Amino acid sequence: MNDFFAVVGHENRKKRLDQFLSGALRTLSRSALQRFIRDGLCRINDVAVLQPDHRLREGDQIVLTFEESSGELTPEEGPVDILWHDETLCVINKAPGITVHPCPSCPRETLIQRLLPIFPSLSSMEGLRPGIVHRIDKDTSGLLLVALDEKTRLALSELFAARRVHKTYLALVRGVPEENGHVDVPVGRHPAIKTKMAPVSEEKGGREAHTAWKRLWKNDTDSISLLSVSIATGRTHQIRVHMASLGFPLLGDRVYADAETSAMAPRQMLHAWDIAFEHPGNHTHKHFRVPPPDDFMRTLLLHATPMLRIVITGNPASGKSSVLNALKRKGIPVFSADKSVHGLYSAHGQLSQWLACHGGAEILTDSGEIDREKLFVALKENRIFKRDLEFWLHACVRDMLETFWKNHAGNSYTAAEIPLWHECGWKATNTLTVFVDCPQAQRFARLKELRGWSHEKISTIESWQWPEEKKKTASTLIIDNSGTAHDLEKNINEFYEKVCAIQKEKEKEITKNILNICGHS
Repeated sequence: MNDFFAVVGHENRKKRLDQFLSGALRTLSRSALQRFIRDGLCRINDVAVLQPDHRLREGDQIVLTFEESSGELTPEEGPVDILWHDETLCVINKAPGITVHPCPSCPRETLIQRLLPIFPSLSSMEGLRPGIVHRIDKDTSGLLLVALDEKTRLALSELFAARRVHKTYLALVRGVPEENGHVDVPVGRHPAIKTKMAPVSEEKGGREAHTAWKRLWKNDTDSISLLSVSIATGRTHQIRVHMASLGFPLLGDRVYADAETSAMAPRQMLHAWDIAFEHPGNHTHKHFRVPPPDDFMRTLLLHATPMLRIVITGNPASGKSSVLNALKRKGIPVFSADKSVHGLYSAHGQLSQWLACHGGAEILTDSGEIDREKLFVALKENRIFKRDLEFWLHACVRDMLETFWKNHAGNSYTAAEIPLWHECGWKATNTLTVFVDCPQAQRFARLKELRGWSHEKISTIESWQWPEEKKKTASTLIIDNSGTAHDLEKNINEFYEKVCAIQKEKEKEITKNILNICGHS
């Protein structure tokens, strides 16, 4: 165990605790120090402090107790995916989430420690990274070469230095870069944050870095792209820095991407996909390619398969809300145009305020809400007023619907009850319109009994919508609601099974296409 002790001077007052420790303990990363603090290993004035952003005061006495690597490798048990090996060399498919070799912030549970029991020859090599001639980040997956003796390690190092080892990565990035491109911007330590890399000129310590990409695929909404990325140099975080500097950060990158892009994946979506080289011992050509792990493919499919927008429509009292609520019980996010309109009609709703400003104050109640009966009369008697109000009403509902879709973009399905979808002439990508079909006599009886509508009101409102047959013809699917509630539930379940089958077929087709593009089929 190591003990660090310091007294805060005047110049460091109000400084963050992790920032102070990072400046004092330069061999440890800031993330490692933050972990130590959260683990309760730091005490200030003999009181444990668990917040890395704790602000220091002059005279504070800081004690940090932590365990650092002993300088000796300890064999550990753990899964390792060995693709190929001989007596001098092995090819590993590294899983995401495991560090390649020990370092101060990660002294245990590393790949090299898991390899020690499998390849004892590694123990005869010096240092904490025996056999390692190149690395990939902890949260990057894929191909890694490990030399099993010192002679092979030196020979491999020469191959890498001569750029005779050809490495290609798969990367999921935000946005759509050009089909082909390259970056030749030097990469070096970030001038202010030592744990980050950045585009830095060679005059200021940057080292040459060459990255080239080819766009393999993009999704329908142009929000993400799949790239094959080749690097002629192996600078730390090179691909992540270069792509972020061009405005195409990697999905899930917690360091170089914006917060929204970072949240789109569980880790940075980078996979060491393909490697080709000459075996330094027997000079045979070796070429390995490994498909990305499940989390990479799940992330790709999540953003590749367009959300299916289920739009439920029908004439008054056909049972649209019953269908919407049934889908909600199945876990599908739902939107109701009628509920949205109710909010617009409230005292502070947009339509109430619009009426107050456009000569419709007599339609409002004393509390400022819209009186629906007075509104019905005004709409019936004044066609121009009806046109203008519907224009604003439909625009408001459409805005709320678009916001709803945007907020649930990560879902496989959404359902929206929009009675006037066809009448408004609205369109949207990947939309499935469902007409709830109920005989007119049943609907009219419900409107009289449950809503107290007169025959005149029913006929008038019915005339403001498309006839049933026209709506039915314009819709993709029909749900029959001519029977009992039990019958409707059965019909909804059958409809839901069809929807799931449609979406699964899309996922299968996209998966097949992606695997073909990547050359894995």
